[in-house]
Amino acid sequence: MRQATVAGLVAGYALDALVGDPRRWHPVAGFGHVASALERRIYRPDRAAGAAYTALAVGAPVALGAAVTVATRGRPLARGAFVAAGTWAVLGGRTLRREAAVMGEALRGGDLASARDRLGHLCGRDPSMLDESELARAAVESVAENTSDAVVAPLLWGAVAGLPGLLGYRAANTLDAMVGHRSPRYARFGTPAARLDDLLNLVPSRLTGLLTVAVAPVARGDRGRAWQVWRRDRNDHPSPNAGQCEAAMAGALDVRLGGRNVYAGRVEVRPFLGDGPRPQAGHLPRTARISATVGLATLGLAAAYPLTVGRLISTAGRAVRDGLQVVRGRWR
Repeated sequence: MRQATVAGLVAGYALDALVGDPRRWHPVAGFGHVASALERRIYRPDRAAGAAYTALAVGAPVALGAAVTVATRGRPLARGAFVAAGTWAVLGGRTLRREAAVMGEALRGGDLASARDRLGHLCGRDPSMLDESELARAAVESVAENTSDAVVAPLLWGAVAGLPGLLGYRAANTLDAMVGHRSPRYARFGTPAARLDDLLNLVPSRLTGLLTVAVAPVARGDRGRAWQVWRRDRNDHPSPNAGQCEAAMAGALDVRLGGRNVYAGRVEVRPFLGDGPRPQAGHLPRTARISATVGLATLGLAAAYPLTVGRLISTAGRAVRDGLQVVRGRWR
């Protein structure tokens, strides 16, 4: 059944690369509507309510994925089909690259109004006062971070935990986007969702940073410079994970990221990442190329995991279980 999971991950990745997100009836959007309805029912401005909300909203997709996994035991074609559908539903690599391309075209054409309108598809910053450089910076930072959130992390969790991992990760990441920010309403209620998302992204974000360094030459970047910037600046970001991705991208493109961001009237001033000039429109195609290559590299690792490390862990688990059964038999 590991082969079925691998085949499903590869097929789902291919569907995302070829088709992208469905324009209507997107499963993640449907989950968001259900999560919003649940929030309206149980919201209180405290962490206990937030923890219950997070447990219910993430636990339901995990339980659904587990039920499908049990139901398809011994049916590799069905298992592969469900994993492929789940992978396609939770990935967002093609959409991410398309948004970077649209933003780049608008900036190169000098159409700041269109670029400002489009920024909301990538992040939640207030674009009204941003010039070309700041719009390009916002896009580069968003693509760098979301390469981990929308591509690397789902593939890794799918490799490690199959369909429950795919659905559970996307649910947690979606909740973080909905309630995990520092607004008066969600300052305490959203904390459990934000912490869960941080935990689930610890490994994927660092892998994203390392892979960005490794593939820097595909965008005319220098691995040595990217490595140096990543090691020096990755922990300066207020997020424990976003800085891993953004610092590596800053080094790979030889640009300087970070600075003043405005979110619906709330201002954040972040440390600078990298040593080069501020990004421009021409950096966006290079950013998209790095993102695509990191995604392909992660797919290779995810496909190899169930047949290598996953098999070793399964074998070790069976050995421990058999040993415990022998011990119990001797004590009877």
